[in-house]
Amino acid sequence: MSSPVVAVALSGGIDSLVSGFLIKKAYKEVFGIHFTTGYESMPVDTHAIESQLGFPIHILDLSSVFEKEVVSYFTSTYLSGKTPNPCLVCNQKIKFGALLSHALDLGADALATGHYARVHNGFSVTNMDETCPWLEKGVDLNKDQSYFLARLGCSQLAKSIFPLGSMDKPRVRKIAHDQGLVPVIPSESQDICFIREKNFAQFINDKQGISPLPGPVMDITGKQVGTHNGLHTFTIGQRRGINIPASEPYYVRGICMADNTLHVCFKKDLGQKEMEVDQIIWNHPRTETCHDLITKIRYAHKGAASVLTRTGQRGKVKFNTPQNAVTPGQAAVFYRDNRVLGAGIIQ
Repeated sequence: MSSPVVAVALSGGIDSLVSGFLIKKAYKEVFGIHFTTGYESMPVDTHAIESQLGFPIHILDLSSVFEKEVVSYFTSTYLSGKTPNPCLVCNQKIKFGALLSHALDLGADALATGHYARVHNGFSVTNMDETCPWLEKGVDLNKDQSYFLARLGCSQLAKSIFPLGSMDKPRVRKIAHDQGLVPVIPSESQDICFIREKNFAQFINDKQGISPLPGPVMDITGKQVGTHNGLHTFTIGQRRGINIPASEPYYVRGICMADNTLHVCFKKDLGQKEMEVDQIIWNHPRTETCHDLITKIRYAHKGAASVLTRTGQRGKVKFNTPQNAVTPGQAAVFYRDNRVLGAGIIQ
């Protein structure tokens, strides 16, 4: 096989710059891709990135597919009474979907990004093993992004390179300092990139052209304790914004779009020992019941010991101990040690 060509996704932040530097050291033929979504507050100076890294950068407009696959998904999921995970969908459909496809069309054999995760049995010019690669947590568990990458399939993982997966953030910063790599964006956002005003409800109202629809708020006994101003402003486990006085704070326990009702409870009643999952992407030889799993139900969740009984793309998870804020629409990611076994969508 001839020397591989590797594309590097470049946002202009420190992680992508260091990834680009490391890929240039490891491969002879490298080019960058910077993609736009239509929601940028200002253009990124790609010429400044080129001058630092020393290889050309293609600019790719993905605004149309981003609107369709991420933004429309985000708004429609909220309006269905569920809580979306746009970063996870963006990785699956945009970065390792549309962007990877364009990189391959431009002559690349693989795409590198600045994610903190690892691929076992992944891209290699000498690896002829046809076993599906699998995803593992990044070494820096404080930065690990395997949760957001957990729905990547075999063909996507086989062409993905994560140069930062074996590093911690301090080392990445040191490499940037030592090599004089200066980010061209102020900071890498931890928020949803397309909601600049950080107001989910107003964003959805503007996108869908809807008006808030007030409805009842019911406690766990079935008593109405107040009213809400629109179900799409709430998510399971939420405490702030309910604004109904009681002996202790209320939390959102359920969202019923059929009768426009918000169900609330006290924190002690929020736990759930079982949940249904659907749209499972599985990446492990074991096909039915798995007894020794750790399941994460959101990115910040520490993970809980659980049993998964799976039939095709559907499954039931039983936790050893009840878990708070099991949220329909969010991803359930299944781990054994550092390995990602699969991921599904909580129902």
